[in-house]
Amino acid sequence: MARAASTYVCQACGAIASKWSGRCDACGAWNAIVEEAAPAAGGLVAARAEPIGFVPLDAPGDSLTRQVIGIAELDRVVGGGLIPGSAVLVGGDPGIGKSTLMLQAAGSLARNGYATAYVTGEEAVEQVRLRARRLGLAEAPVHLAAATAVREIVASLDRPDAPAVVVIDSIQTMYLDSLESAPGTVAQVRATAQELIRLGKRRGITFILVGHVTKDGQIAGPRVLEHMVDTVLYFEGERSHQFRIMRAVKNRFGPVDEIGVFTMTDTGLAEVANPSALFLGRREGMVDGIAVFAGMEGTRPLLAEIQALVTGAPQGSPRRAVVGWDAGRLAMLLAVLEARCGLAFGGHDVYLNVVGGLRITEPAADLAVAAALISSLTGVGVPEKTVVFGEVGLTGEVRPVAQAAARLREAAKLGFSRAFLPAADHDRGGALELTALPRIQDLVPLLGTGAGPRRVQRRP
Repeated sequence: MARAASTYVCQACGAIASKWSGRCDACGAWNAIVEEAAPAAGGLVAARAEPIGFVPLDAPGDSLTRQVIGIAELDRVVGGGLIPGSAVLVGGDPGIGKSTLMLQAAGSLARNGYATAYVTGEEAVEQVRLRARRLGLAEAPVHLAAATAVREIVASLDRPDAPAVVVIDSIQTMYLDSLESAPGTVAQVRATAQELIRLGKRRGITFILVGHVTKDGQIAGPRVLEHMVDTVLYFEGERSHQFRIMRAVKNRFGPVDEIGVFTMTDTGLAEVANPSALFLGRREGMVDGIAVFAGMEGTRPLLAEIQALVTGAPQGSPRRAVVGWDAGRLAMLLAVLEARCGLAFGGHDVYLNVVGGLRITEPAADLAVAAALISSLTGVGVPEKTVVFGEVGLTGEVRPVAQAAARLREAAKLGFSRAFLPAADHDRGGALELTALPRIQDLVPLLGTGAGPRRVQRRP
């Protein structure tokens, strides 16, 4: 018998190679190329295809009503509820709480009147029931099944009375028996997801697919998987912290970069109604090296505490350590402070941390990071009840940021009375006392010696 043909596929990016090699030429990943059986010939049917029908864009049709999950933070992230027939991909580190949150979501949907099914490929049914009892969901009308064969799952769901929402935990454990490759490979993940998504579009079933992540934090499997689904959610957090953040990075039916904040408890994941208070440290008096950043996560204003420690480098080789912010942006900001403000960081170790395990990506945090660095270097604390935000350019100018009014309203609501901000945003403070900073040089006198820049007083 002739040997079955095979191909070599990169498990990181899905690129196909003619032979095995240690490094993928497409993405550069090492030891990611795996031999897989080639698809059988004759996959395309030679019979004549039926033409498709086109309809005008304004043709009348059924309006889609969102399926409200009942967990406010999760509903916020997906845009107000799930769209029938959509596919949602949820990724996160092992043990972060993906299965717990998805079981809570399934129980809440079932209690809201939506027929819900939970299909697990990693646990037995009794194990899921045990976790449901711990979460207080033992009486929730959720249909459970332990299965990994997609052909059997599709046969069970392809009926007129199919569930409205189906959770698949996880997509990497599913397999199609028509493919010879093992579950979790590029071919299997791509094919199984396509079968489930096709069924969801045909029957109007909302599929929530739980996905594993790689050591780099990316969802395991081919990148095309994220293109196939309608919504991609990342569940983030440190195991040492009780806080968890659900972040939307793709959403065809709602805003992206929206976040939901949860805290891990003995009875599952609980919503955090006021995340700004959660990420702010509790301290009395002025402490050097600390600045409060007024940021935006999607449509939500969020205050976070940024801590910096600048200390002498004993061996003459300064170290830079960053947690929760971009290390490259820190290097750029240190260069600006040295070139434009005359501050010497070259002989110091610099440590930067965002409190609570939060990760900040927007450039509006530049000014807050600079304030924390200068404060730690000079030993002068940022004034109490002060928030800081603004983007810093390479020439030292402090550039305006989006939604400054919303940031200041959140700060006022939490009891802050003063703000350091770009000069272009100085008229949006309401009751706050605003300190306009046209240049990064104007921040140094406020945290050292000398006269500060102009202040603009706003009263209610």
